[in-house]
Amino acid sequence: MLPWKRVLRPLTALLLSAAAVTLPATAAHADTAPHSGWNDYSCKPSAAHPRPVVLVHGTLGNSVDNWLGLAPYLKARGYCVFSLDYGQLPGVPVFFGLGPIDRSAAQLASFVDRVRSATGVAKVDLVGHSQGGMMPRYYLKFLGGAAKVGALVGIAPDNHGATISGLTKLLPYFPGATDLVKATTPGLADQIPGSAFLTKLNAGGDTVPGVHYTVIATKYDEVATPWRSQYLSGSDVHNVLLQDLCPLDFSEHVLVGLSDRIVFHEVANALDPAHARATTCASAFS
Repeated sequence: MLPWKRVLRPLTALLLSAAAVTLPATAAHADTAPHSGWNDYSCKPSAAHPRPVVLVHGTLGNSVDNWLGLAPYLKARGYCVFSLDYGQLPGVPVFFGLGPIDRSAAQLASFVDRVRSATGVAKVDLVGHSQGGMMPRYYLKFLGGAAKVGALVGIAPDNHGATISGLTKLLPYFPGATDLVKATTPGLADQIPGSAFLTKLNAGGDTVPGVHYTVIATKYDEVATPWRSQYLSGSDVHNVLLQDLCPLDFSEHVLVGLSDRIVFHEVANALDPAHARATTCASAFS
């Protein structure tokens, strides 16, 4: 084995494990099995919450495990909630979001149309974690999604790439390493800062007209780093640092999407700004 491959293998393992180590391996997925009422295609949005919420998991997540906390939280507050699996690689079960991100965005486009058709609405709202907060921007910008989406809420989204605490900066020192990542896990390669995908996504501005954007970041993020790179620039953007809401919240990249009820409270505010209530440390008990 070439010496650089001895280094690359553990580096790749770290890339792959950044989210997976905290996710249970669930065999069933929300698109095919009911889970506390979400992905209920008979759900009809209420006057209070007229747009269904589509949840978009992160890299190595799936439509169930990523949303065991947030989906019931939103469902209990009267939302029609849906989630999808995307970015599947052949022969890789459970852990998704690894395929080319432009193709994943096309899968999201198809899923949104399915939800719109079933619920009879013109627009949905999107809430995504990690890659799931960034990938929908491709859908909005290049696949006609802006006309079908009211709001995009990104929880720890890697909008300008993920250095994984600087690990991706080591790739150029190992000839062929980047090509290997592209060949085996193109969805990871697309998230490396400076990739062709991210260059295209962010060219000409971060946002598109007609969509309200919210970014919720944590300064303890170890994946979508540096954490300020998660923020978006645009006329209808609300960038939020979790620790400005609750200085005592030490959640990192994975926990902010999986179980942080302070984050969930702020997501609810973003989905219904007309009835927003201040998010504080006490929101963990709301």
